[in-house]
Amino acid sequence: MLREAAQWLVRLHSGQAQPADWQALAHWRAQDAAHEMAWQRAERMSRTFGAVPAPLGMPVLATARRGTNRRAALRVLAWVGTAPTAAFLGWRHLPWQEWTAAHRTAVGEQRSVVLADGSRVMLNTATALDAAFSPQERLVRLRAGEVLITTGADAGGHRSFRVETPQGWLRALGTRFAVRLGDAGEARVGVAEGAVEITPHQGTGRVLRAGEQCSFTHDGVQAVAALSEQALAWTQGVLYADGMRLSDFASELSRYRPGVVRCDPQVAGLRISGAFQLQDTEYILAMLRETLPVQVVMRTRYWVTLLPA
Repeated sequence: MLREAAQWLVRLHSGQAQPADWQALAHWRAQDAAHEMAWQRAERMSRTFGAVPAPLGMPVLATARRGTNRRAALRVLAWVGTAPTAAFLGWRHLPWQEWTAAHRTAVGEQRSVVLADGSRVMLNTATALDAAFSPQERLVRLRAGEVLITTGADAGGHRSFRVETPQGWLRALGTRFAVRLGDAGEARVGVAEGAVEITPHQGTGRVLRAGEQCSFTHDGVQAVAALSEQALAWTQGVLYADGMRLSDFASELSRYRPGVVRCDPQVAGLRISGAFQLQDTEYILAMLRETLPVQVVMRTRYWVTLLPA
């Protein structure tokens, strides 16, 4: 199973992955708790052996399947199975490309940085980005996670401010906006002020204006909706829920604490509302136990399951 997870990892970070690949991975991870653990261990392997470029990783795995490098592959997987879990769980969302990013946060960490032009970027949990400023443009490469960007005025007055994501490009038009890279290969954009021009790698782009949000993939921009309270609540250190399914709430909570919060299908449809302080996820779990007919079972601090009470 670890070998299968490693093959997923190389496939998705080969530079040729499509949204359908990410959706297939999400389905595979959700099939079994063992799949999820194998995936997380494979990610840790990628960060330790990240000096090997992704294009070289695929031939190595192919060779291992033929048996000529089987022992080397098994040594890598054995290392994954025995290495300490706590360190990697803190960085579980950051594959090797993100590990070397100039600005990054661990799981549960939020931090603000000021770029060379005075633009401010707030990084949410498990986020990584690089900034590349030149005489021609101001470029931010979002590698993982979620950011809130408040663009500064360009001293020269001519350089555009762009954000590069795996799905395409965003161009800020005097703005304050948030971008989140989703688990299914999509990017979510919400505009608080000004406007943002979205240009997918393929398909037709559009301009998103203040008070609007949408998702986009390689293939195009999805339907535009009004900016929700939940979209920017994290910038205030809050997880906001308004009739949210418990399974979705558990997924969101997992982003802010090391490890996994899983939800049993029998209670997945329960609804939850409220504003929860992200600085204390243990308290949030305790509140779930008090307010919903669920029990919170902890195998360890890193493996939490919500079950029927």
